[in-house]
Amino acid sequence: MAYRRTERVEEQLQDKRDRILQAVRAVVGEVGFHGAQVATVAEAAGVATGTVYRHFPSKGELFAEALALNAQHEVDVVAAVAQADGSPSARLADALRVFSRRAVRARRLAWAMIAEPAEPDVDAARLTYRRAFSDVFERLIREGIDQDEFPPQNAQASAACLMGALSEGLIGPLAPEAGSLPDTRALIEQITAFCLQAVSARHYPSLRLVESKP
Repeated sequence: MAYRRTERVEEQLQDKRDRILQAVRAVVGEVGFHGAQVATVAEAAGVATGTVYRHFPSKGELFAEALALNAQHEVDVVAAVAQADGSPSARLADALRVFSRRAVRARRLAWAMIAEPAEPDVDAARLTYRRAFSDVFERLIREGIDQDEFPPQNAQASAACLMGALSEGLIGPLAPEAGSLPDTRALIEQITAFCLQAVSARHYPSLRLVESKP
């Protein structure tokens, strides 16, 4: 009986921990890391603030683990697209589009996950996953070079530049406000075109541009 009781307690503790991490995602998606408070996360998770601190010694550690959980899922989604059938350029285009659509769909959360100023723990975790996304793009660029789709280039540097274009063009301070875009598909396609033209050094003729309405 004692073993089964311990097992139940562990399940309850894990359930609370999972709820807290999911609550971070919801709160940060609304107000960002800067506006999120541990008390707000606790309320969203349905637990006491002290319970949060029993699972996570600091706000930075809590947010860093929540970021890692969400970011790994996003990396896995983009990586799966990159590993599908097709030419390197076609798969790179699809990976860029999927990254972009998911970022635009949850723009506030994406900004927090990628670039919003935050605690050092969060910055360190964020850098890990920015590199993970960049690695996906780098592998595709290298494949394109090997298959003569892309000219010789520093694939690592090019992939880092693609991350910069996606971040600033879609969700950073310089990106158009979501409400000012008549069709976000147009922005996604135009950024995809920019990225593909940058690594291929030529016009990307198969791009499905969506014209913005005046």
